[in-house]
Amino acid sequence: MAALSFKTLDALQPKGRKVLLRADLNVPVRDGKITDLTRIERLAPTIRELADKGARVIVVSHFDRPKGQRVPEMSLAPIAAALGTTLGRPVQFADDCIGPVAEEAVSKLQDGDVLVLENTRFHAGEEKNDPDLSKALAALADDYVNDAFSAAHRAHASTEGVARFLPSFAGRLMEAELNALNVALENPVRPVGAIVGGAKISTKLDLIGNLLDKVDVLIIGGAMANTFLAANGVRVGKSLQEADMHDTARAIMAKAEERGCEIVLPVDAVTATEFRADPPTRTVPIDEIPADAMMLDAGPETVTLLIQKIVGLKTLVWNGPLGAFELHPFDTATNLVAAEVARRTQAGQLTSVAGGGDTVSALRHAGVADEMSYTSTAGGAFLEWLEGKVLPGIQALGEVSGRILPL
Repeated sequence: MAALSFKTLDALQPKGRKVLLRADLNVPVRDGKITDLTRIERLAPTIRELADKGARVIVVSHFDRPKGQRVPEMSLAPIAAALGTTLGRPVQFADDCIGPVAEEAVSKLQDGDVLVLENTRFHAGEEKNDPDLSKALAALADDYVNDAFSAAHRAHASTEGVARFLPSFAGRLMEAELNALNVALENPVRPVGAIVGGAKISTKLDLIGNLLDKVDVLIIGGAMANTFLAANGVRVGKSLQEADMHDTARAIMAKAEERGCEIVLPVDAVTATEFRADPPTRTVPIDEIPADAMMLDAGPETVTLLIQKIVGLKTLVWNGPLGAFELHPFDTATNLVAAEVARRTQAGQLTSVAGGGDTVSALRHAGVADEMSYTSTAGGAFLEWLEGKVLPGIQALGEVSGRILPL
């Protein structure tokens, strides 16, 4: 990705032009109400810049999984209204993303207007990357701006396909995300480290394999650490672990040693016999976990060790919590380490990039999500980037940026 070139809004003169903006309006909704406006708030600067420069902004996005059917409760209409509130300006809405309804709505736009089109996934061709849908979307506009990094790992009609038919640019959110990721792993200031947590090694094999070639220190946390410990002969009691992944864990550790990457595992554990909030707990050395107990968080000696490692780093990538942070007191290690990462980041001593759903939730829980150098709300796309995979939505921007292909 480091070698991929793409154009930003600096290269776009949008006045009087119809700009198709791929956003991510797939926000969490409960009982008909949006519970987190983060994605809308992060999108706002790109829309404001385009509108203020006289563009006719046409916003497209998916929402939920209607599977090619028109599902009323998955309409973007209420989200368009929330976008208008966030922007502080009128936002129009069209009841389809292509066809006569969309075409008429677009034809009425004036310079500076903002229009949201209906859920692209109401059309089966979206997820199939149907060229006909891509062409129909492209026909609505003069230029294409992708500001949805979180959807860039999907080769869909509105993320990859449409970029083949219009001059294409990265929005400000996309630009910020790519710059942050480039600084974190593609061109980092060393030493560079990573924190990788989560439940299973099997879901993060590609990620770990890619990181071994890029980082100097790899901190393993969460239930994933249990599997590495067990593979080293540690008795982990009833802790969640993958017995069938022990050989894989040992192979990872051997490969890390070959490549000069230090793997850091917990040295003590906070244990309990029940998986619930505020149960009776015992903090023990890692080789003294009771047979009837589970390791649910890293202990204080591990926290001290991790902070020592982090003090020696210049760059840190974080994906996954260190314990069962959703349950008190098993959020302690994540909270303490997050506070130190935030402190060093704010002091200009560390570049920190964090992402993934649980990671963002954990950092918000710790109260420091806004104190990292960059916190990515992109779940799957962030993970696939960490795995070293090419993201179709990004690749398309680089391949066809500034070129118009025939319809």
